[in-house]
Amino acid sequence: MIEEAITRLMEQKLERLKRRWEELKELLSDSSIYSDPEKMAQLQKEFAYLDALMQTYSEYLKTKESIREAKQIIRESDDEEFVAFAREDLAENEPKIEELKNQLLRKLMPIKNEDRKPAIIEIRAGTGGDEAALFAGDLFRMYQRFAERKGYKFEILRQTPGAVGGYKQITFKIDYPGAYGLLKYESGVHRVQRIPVTESGGRIHTSAASVVVLPEPDPVDVKIDEKDLKRETFAASGPGGQHVNRNQTAVRLTHIPTGIVVECQDERSQLQNYKRALDILRARLYEIELRKRQEELDSKRRSSILTGDRSVKIRTYNFPQNRVTDHRINLTLYKLEEILDGELDPLIEALQIAENVEQLKQETNEEHT
Repeated sequence: MIEEAITRLMEQKLERLKRRWEELKELLSDSSIYSDPEKMAQLQKEFAYLDALMQTYSEYLKTKESIREAKQIIRESDDEEFVAFAREDLAENEPKIEELKNQLLRKLMPIKNEDRKPAIIEIRAGTGGDEAALFAGDLFRMYQRFAERKGYKFEILRQTPGAVGGYKQITFKIDYPGAYGLLKYESGVHRVQRIPVTESGGRIHTSAASVVVLPEPDPVDVKIDEKDLKRETFAASGPGGQHVNRNQTAVRLTHIPTGIVVECQDERSQLQNYKRALDILRARLYEIELRKRQEELDSKRRSSILTGDRSVKIRTYNFPQNRVTDHRINLTLYKLEEILDGELDPLIEALQIAENVEQLKQETNEEHT
């Protein structure tokens, strides 16, 4: 249930955007705008975003008016049949308007450029030994199933298997424009509470794995000078450190200015491993640039949902209670199996709404200062 104050702030912003939408309609109807193709394209892009938003807002206003009329009939009419119809309308429209509010809050903030990019995801086993590696494997499968459900292309970039299963570390790409915008909320420490398969006494253990979600930049976003790279090759190895390839196919890249080191050894050729290592390095450098931009903003403009701190515990998966809790928004869902099978939409949507509500509050505070 969205608070009345948030609803009021939302409507105020939508009314301002409605005036801008009407202004853009008038501007784009003027033939003189076609003399400046770059400006026209920019205005058309803004109009397309606002036009879709206004369609939902129009439906919201109609539903809100229907609710007002139904409540008035119930309160004032003596016609029992008329009141019965009004109650039916009310029962239908009250859940509908809550969903429309949620849709508007998800759409209200324009999509950032980086949110349109594919995602590179790194998972590392944390505290908990073998159980942490197994949990890292569960998280990997969760994101893999999410991608499969959506029909997104999925590619493993590098991996280090755990001793009894799962992964000590795994990096993969979800190659869909917009995957980063959906999964950026996953960055942070994920905690699991369950009886490990390695536990003979039946005790519940707590283990953790860290997740880092990076936007995959275009080559033009991050230019890497060859002179800033230290490139090393070595023989790829399998679990336990045993060499499985006598050829020097594995690649280690060190970015000298930042000290970032990336290794790739999963491909059969040195060139393929080099390209993958370069992609991961480019994503990490792009993330550093995004962090710098965020830090330049006034602290009050930062969202409490996306802190950028990889060490923050964001979510707990409790197997005995079939419970998943996201600690940033105090959301608990009793559908652990479904979530681990890739049904992340309820979490993503709730986090999107929470982030947009936070930004809405910040914008309003700034307007009053």
